[in-house]
Amino acid sequence: MKTYNYNKLKGRIREIFGTQEKYAESLGISVTSINYKLNCKVPFTQDEISKSIEILNILPNEIQDIFFNSKVENNSTNVLDKNQLKDST
Repeated sequence: MKTYNYNKLKGRIREIFGTQEKYAESLGISVTSINYKLNCKVPFTQDEISKSIEILNILPNEIQDIFFNSKVENNSTNVLDKNQLKDST
């Protein structure tokens, strides 16, 4: 499953609801379910995204950045080692 960075979503949840528990209640799902979704264990449904846009007052130009911002892996590197530098010259 593709992973997303939900930091902006989590910030909006804190701003509007104060807690993930209140947000989950407003969505009609359990706290465990929202925790799984925010940690990329289970995807958000289209209905959950749609309702979230409404209850979190998310503007159309914010949707992509809040719900579909791909998580960047920290374990990869773009640094070339000495052998790669020799091969590229």
